Amino acid sequence: MSDTILSQDHGKWVEITLNRPDRLNSFTDEMHLALRAAIEGARDQGARAILLTGAGRGFCAGQDLGDRNPATMDGPPDLGQTVRTFYAPLVRLIRSLNFPVVCAVNGVAAGAGANIALACDVVLAAESAKFIQSFAKVGLIPDTGGSWHLPRLLGEARAKGLALTGQPVTAVQAEDWGLIWKAYPDAVLMDQARALTEQFANGPTLGLGLTKQTIQAAATNSLTDHLELEADAMKTCGESADYAEGVTAFLEKRAPVFRGE
Repeated sequence: MSDTILSQDHGKWVEITLNRPDRLNSFTDEMHLALRAAIEGARDQGARAILLTGAGRGFCAGQDLGDRNPATMDGPPDLGQTVRTFYAPLVRLIRSLNFPVVCAVNGVAAGAGANIALACDVVLAAESAKFIQSFAKVGLIPDTGGSWHLPRLLGEARAKGLALTGQPVTAVQAEDWGLIWKAYPDAVLMDQARALTEQFANGPTLGLGLTKQTIQAAATNSLTDHLELEADAMKTCGESADYAEGVTAFLEKRAPVFRGE
């Protein structure tokens, strides 16, 4: 695997680290392919949760603009192709996983880096971290799902304000606005993130995965259709070993041992 991505197997869960700290973990094509390979590898090997974070003082500064600099190319770059080839598949992959993905934003998350974080299921951030929709500074639009996630998380007014101005949002403000789940002091972020990821990995991950998928589907479903989706998901959960174990453990007043099935 490329050294631009580090992957650490913790048994039931995998910690994946963006590893270009000298470039604030900004993306190259190589790094994109390595990240997708790491995520797909964790999924295929039976991981029940993933923790995504960054090395060094930043989480991710988005695209490495040196790779898409019109001044060094024969013509303007096809950024639509860049999105279709790299960023959109990454967002779809994260959203499609049938288990939780935790993101620990350890520093600045700018441009596509901010929106990769928002594509994850639970986002924790160091109090020193900032989220920046920096696209407007270089004449672009919020990609990597940013123009989809922002209005759903914040409403149209705040989404447009952040996208059009590129104004940074602190981690504490992001928590207050509902953009992320929680902000933590820098010194405890990774301990908290690892503990939460392990909690998910030891939990009833069949149900957690279905919870993720039903919540995601709510953005486009009618209420009638969504109630039917809930019924289908509850049928699947009710027939699972995890549900049987959960009920038995509750009645026996002991901690459940879930298998994710």
